[in-house]
Amino acid sequence: MDDAKSFTERCQDFLDKGWRSISIVPFDQANHRVLGGSTEPYVNNPLRCPAVTKKYRFQQKNKEDWDRLVTVLDEVEKRSDISFTSVVFDQVLVEIYHLLADVQVVYPTPNRVSLAQTIDLVSEYVYDKSGGDRMEAVCTALFRAITKEFRIFDDVRRQKVNTADASSGMGADIECRLKGKIVLLVEVKDRSLTLTQIDSKLDVARARKMSEILFLAEQGLDKADKENAEARILSEFTSGQNVYVSNFLEFSSGILILLGEKGRVLFLSFIGEELDRATSSIVHRKAWANLLKTI
Repeated sequence: MDDAKSFTERCQDFLDKGWRSISIVPFDQANHRVLGGSTEPYVNNPLRCPAVTKKYRFQQKNKEDWDRLVTVLDEVEKRSDISFTSVVFDQVLVEIYHLLADVQVVYPTPNRVSLAQTIDLVSEYVYDKSGGDRMEAVCTALFRAITKEFRIFDDVRRQKVNTADASSGMGADIECRLKGKIVLLVEVKDRSLTLTQIDSKLDVARARKMSEILFLAEQGLDKADKENAEARILSEFTSGQNVYVSNFLEFSSGILILLGEKGRVLFLSFIGEELDRATSSIVHRKAWANLLKTI
């Protein structure tokens, strides 16, 4: 969104088309996911209740905000006046506009950064669980930096977190391409890697004639599967597939040295770009921006 006028025009379009005939999802995504970014807002707990009344207060996690919502809607219903309802709706749009100041995140990437600072920054960022979103953004940014500085690949693609590989048409979380061909599949896990997950990805790789597969699992191989998983990885080598298992810190340390200071700064900037490109939650975007301010 460029300015206040464009926001007003979007709101007017919303009103002209009628709130019953327009989905809140496109409106939200066109305005920096200001309402939370959910693709299915109507499955949220508050809207599962038969009515927005005090009767269902006990079902709500945020009871104070529920009380406020009930108060406003009760007053609208009580007055049953078009002018008053319009004023309330206008105020809702005003508050959304004010929220936009918080969702347009600026990433203050430093002009220089050491290896230790880079590792500490990323380690702190991915420490908080995010359903894999933060780790995938960081890994994608690293491969983009590799592509930019070393020209090993010419394109790096990432699917949105929680999107099934099959439905996205991708073979893994990240695909690295060279001259139009996939040369490396990268699967990212912010927990341990199981044998089942390895088997599933190997089947995809074989079907696509892919020989290079990298698993970046923060907790390594699952302890219960470790022996069988290592045996499976070894057996796959004889059939023409190279399977690598590492975690981000081990994998990235040497690369960040080779990237040098300029490359590390580029890497940090790519993380913010990737969070925006994938329309990650405002929580994850703000967390990254705040961490950058500490350098």
